[in-house]
Amino acid sequence: MCGCEMCAQEAFQAQRSQLVELLVSGSLEGFESILDWLLSWEVLSWEDYEGLTLLGQPLSHLARRLLDTVWNKGAWGCEQLIAAVQEAQADSQSPKLCDHWDPHSPHPAQDLRSHRPAIVRRLYSHVEGVLDLAKERGFISLYECDEIRRPIFTSSQRARRLLDLAMVKANGLAPFLLQHVEELPVPKALPFEDAACKKYMSKLRTTVSAQSRFLSTYDGAESLCLEEIYTENVLEIRTEVGMAGPPQNCPATLGLEGLFSSQGINKDADTVLVVGEAGSGKSTLLQQLQLLWATGRDFQEFLFVFPFSCRQLQCVAKPLSVQALLFEHCCWPDLGQQDVFQFLLEHPDRVLLTFDGFDEFKFRFTDRERHCSPTHPMSVQNLLFNLLQGNLLKNARKVLTSRPDAVSACLRKYVCTELTLKGFSEDGIELYLRKCHRDPGVADRLISLLKATSALHGLCHLPVFSWMVSKCHQELLLQGGGSPTTTTDMYLLILQHFLLHSSPPDSAPHHLGAGLLRGRLPTLLHLGRLALWGLGMCCYVFSAKQLQAAHIDREDISLGFLVRAQRAVSESTAPLEFLHITFQCFFAALYLALSADMPPSSLRYLFNCHQPESSLLARLLPALCVPGARCKEDSVAVLLQEAEPHNLQITAAFLAGLLSQEHRSLLAECQASEKALLRRWDCARRCLAHSLHKHFHSIPPAVQGEAKSMHAMPGFVWLIRSLYEMQEERLAREAVRRLNVGHLKLTFCSVGPAECAALAFVLRHLRWPVALQLDHNSVGDIGVEQLLPCLSVCKALYLRDNNISDRGICKLIEHALHCEQLQKLALFNNKLTDGCAHSVARLLECRRNFLALRLGNNHITAVGAQVLAQGLRANASLQFLGFWGNKVGDKGAQALAEALGDHQSLRWLSLVGNNIGSVGAQALALMLEKNVALEELCLEENRLQDEGVCSLAEGLKRNSSLKVLKLSNNCVTYLGAEALLQALARNDTILEVWLRGNTFSPEEIEKLSHRDTRLLL
Repeated sequence: MCGCEMCAQEAFQAQRSQLVELLVSGSLEGFESILDWLLSWEVLSWEDYEGLTLLGQPLSHLARRLLDTVWNKGAWGCEQLIAAVQEAQADSQSPKLCDHWDPHSPHPAQDLRSHRPAIVRRLYSHVEGVLDLAKERGFISLYECDEIRRPIFTSSQRARRLLDLAMVKANGLAPFLLQHVEELPVPKALPFEDAACKKYMSKLRTTVSAQSRFLSTYDGAESLCLEEIYTENVLEIRTEVGMAGPPQNCPATLGLEGLFSSQGINKDADTVLVVGEAGSGKSTLLQQLQLLWATGRDFQEFLFVFPFSCRQLQCVAKPLSVQALLFEHCCWPDLGQQDVFQFLLEHPDRVLLTFDGFDEFKFRFTDRERHCSPTHPMSVQNLLFNLLQGNLLKNARKVLTSRPDAVSACLRKYVCTELTLKGFSEDGIELYLRKCHRDPGVADRLISLLKATSALHGLCHLPVFSWMVSKCHQELLLQGGGSPTTTTDMYLLILQHFLLHSSPPDSAPHHLGAGLLRGRLPTLLHLGRLALWGLGMCCYVFSAKQLQAAHIDREDISLGFLVRAQRAVSESTAPLEFLHITFQCFFAALYLALSADMPPSSLRYLFNCHQPESSLLARLLPALCVPGARCKEDSVAVLLQEAEPHNLQITAAFLAGLLSQEHRSLLAECQASEKALLRRWDCARRCLAHSLHKHFHSIPPAVQGEAKSMHAMPGFVWLIRSLYEMQEERLAREAVRRLNVGHLKLTFCSVGPAECAALAFVLRHLRWPVALQLDHNSVGDIGVEQLLPCLSVCKALYLRDNNISDRGICKLIEHALHCEQLQKLALFNNKLTDGCAHSVARLLECRRNFLALRLGNNHITAVGAQVLAQGLRANASLQFLGFWGNKVGDKGAQALAEALGDHQSLRWLSLVGNNIGSVGAQALALMLEKNVALEELCLEENRLQDEGVCSLAEGLKRNSSLKVLKLSNNCVTYLGAEALLQALARNDTILEVWLRGNTFSPEEIEKLSHRDTRLLL
């Protein structure tokens, strides 16, 4: 092989990952068209081709096999592959394939292969007729015809299977095809330029635009232009934790336009999963995506976007095919239905399907039943599950939204990228309120009110609460009452707003009094009974028949809490739904609190950490649960047992709030019997306390010599939320009186500011100090402020990956200066800058017993490091300092090294990935000569090179405490390693020197490892 060929192949191999991505970025149709060109140019043999068209193989596997096959054919094969990709792309954009052949060729099979791309194009629209004619003339059997017509094949794929058959049959099929295809008309336009496709694309855009252009406010009485009100949420890529390797960076934050830009965890999947708590803005995000597409401003790589609501899909009883789903439940083509559907099957990579609210789909995901026929009707759950798996419309993009609890490990196997929607940032809250209120004065007063009321500010982290604050701005600003503290307070405020606006102006009081509630009590009970029935039956969209059975009349609907279901299929009477799932839970709780015949014992199902299994009673006696039936103990119990756990938790928190002392007196005036309300309050308290004690008793005993650790189960946070909603100090104190754990872990528990307020309300009553771990949540600056009341009982606080800025940390440290128990802070993977350095330095100066500070993966530069160094000089207790993934550079390293030279307690220092060069290394080497306490120094991912390593080696010769030195990925050569070996010869203390990822040849690695086993290569 000549040098030029080797260079070409090396370049080809170097770009392998990009080539794989290119080959799998389209559909299987695109990949097979590339094979057509390679076959016609005789780059691939027939055996090669057969190995690349195996059914059931992931496209990524076939792409890699193609690259291996072509690479083995030398530089010419590599060049031809690139040319084939270009031809296939041009072919998809232009219908002109000027190719002719001799219909009476003496070598028909060879000509079918040589002109394969043009023949496939000719056959595309006529393959069914050609198959019938070939069968009629005896060239193919009925079995062969049925195999080619399998529903999983598109028209182009059927044409290719027919040509493949002609290559191996010697009965005249090849000459027949060569002659007959020549007589077929040349296609004059691309499929999507066909009149039917163009008309359907236009209609679909118009339909989606009409559905998405306006954001109906939750009362259904007015509409806002989505463009004017839409505010970006914090959207992060979910990262895997607990894996080996260097410390991970904080999750990437995306804008909506980057939804499909991330690489993904599973390249064979094509579903993007967006998870977020109820009210975090998932539906609005999808609506904005659809509007951007429909108006031509983004996502134009998709020719078709089909939006669906899972809560409405589950109401579909009849079996559906893919075609029926797209056309009957989204947008019907006015002409050429089969041509349009055929194009969708041929080009699935130009299709996007969105499924909103998977948590409201009553069927649990399973991959046991697989279907691959796009025309075969099946149950709606099997249709959705097979679309998500890629068994149907493979390579069509899907976006699925859900609350976290509804996403199983089985579903995640079919997800290419998982994103977490974390609600509004503090700036996002302010921006949203300014968009809602064009009057700057009103907006300024609302924002000032929020900033002065941390509890209310914390609630507004979720967009649904920001909407409530905006909607009730007059009540908040003008009525002079106390600001809402709990979630229940906020929902009662919005209830007051709706009741006032539905009453005659002169007849209604201007506050939520007993008279206002009593006047609409029948309506509230009707809505509550419907809400509870819907939760128990996993029903969130109500037909006219169901509304009638629940005695819902026009007056009830006029209150504004029931609105027309979004994207409802056109019918005479549109189905209705509650404004939001949280409102349905609120009304269910209101019914449980107010209903005269509701037995208190039924409430035990609400405050149970572990949701009971589906009962036989619920399956056999659905008549007990009809909306119009009188809810006796057994029927209420059935409904509560059958409700989705997350909805049950929200309902429990609302009920606890409604039964609180603050609101109980209000409800009592609407109750026929105050004793009944008190019995429910007592039952709720006892059930809540019992569930918490049961949870605490499930904690395994501590390992001998270690502190007892508790990892909170999913229901724990909601039990704490319920305690907070009840606002009873005595109950909170009793709940944790006997809890004795050294470490409380609440990672990945969707803890936001509201949950932080609840945790602080309860945990401040702990009798023993605890290490509180809140990594990978949505605490933010507002949540940090909410945690301050319990800081005095924390001996350690871990807040990794919580979107915290300087403002939040400065407030935290201001409080921590007076908390002698707090000895450890972990704040890595946040948004800290040099602006927090003075506060952190003051903490180090003032707290004489502070042990550990981890600030990795933030945005601290040399300026911040120099300020921190001042605090370190005055500190004599710190043992662990983590500074990895910042930007301190040489100057910052110098400042830290000078401060730590005489430090007597520091044992571990990490400066990984800080752009430190030889100058910083020299300063660290001088520190090693003086320091007598440091045991581990981590300097990976810098630019030390040989010069810096030689300096460190000199420092090691005079050091007697260091045990581990990590120098991986620092462009070190054999020269630097030689200097380290000389230092190791004079140092018996050092146990490990990490040199992985440096520039050593295999021979040098073997030689160095034999010279000293302490070198880890």
